[in-house]
Amino acid sequence: MAKLTRKRKEALTRFDRNTVYPLSEAVKIVKSITYTQFDASVDLDVRLGVDPRKANQMVRGTVTLPHGTGKTIRVLVLCTPDREEEAKAAGADYVGLDEYVDKIKGGWTDIDVVITMPSVMPKVGQLGKILGPRGLMPNPKSGTVTMEIGKAVKDVKAGKIDFKVDKTGIIHASIAKVSFDEGKIADNARELIQTIIRLKPPAAKGTYVKSIYMSSTMSPGIQVEAKTVSV
Repeated sequence: MAKLTRKRKEALTRFDRNTVYPLSEAVKIVKSITYTQFDASVDLDVRLGVDPRKANQMVRGTVTLPHGTGKTIRVLVLCTPDREEEAKAAGADYVGLDEYVDKIKGGWTDIDVVITMPSVMPKVGQLGKILGPRGLMPNPKSGTVTMEIGKAVKDVKAGKIDFKVDKTGIIHASIAKVSFDEGKIADNARELIQTIIRLKPPAAKGTYVKSIYMSSTMSPGIQVEAKTVSV
């Protein structure tokens, strides 16, 4: 068993692991038990009462967090030459097509989001084995395969994230930075949870949101009372 560090022991004294906390209190605790030397991310883990193996119970979507994620998002736009200026004007970090397709084939993935247009998907599709495992493959459902290139770039830069339930029925998402004030972290958490609730599949039976945990990078998880997030 791994030995607990002094800081982790101290963090565990600041809350009761058997208690389910209101959202506002969970945010305070997470901020108080974060000891990293960098601005840690605040993450939510939402366990759903769905069977992801069944297509009619898959939960996937996008949400624009009201206060952004606090992260600098590096956006690559793969598009035809006539759309390059639109992408650059919207704030894309990298814009092009063939040169970046070749670069990615060579192993370059120093990006956070890839946005493209339907007409070039045959070329982008060749990158599936590289981009897919890294969660970078463009998808119409996440708004990253679109003719509205400029809008897509601005949305991502403004804090739009996509999420998907994993094979264990959990959605993992980074929603803020610890340096955010408590109200902004809570606002972002509510926006994500309410979006997940709106996407409840009709085929899902029983309790939909089974548990919510909030944590920061390397901190213990704090269980959040669902009703304080969904209202």
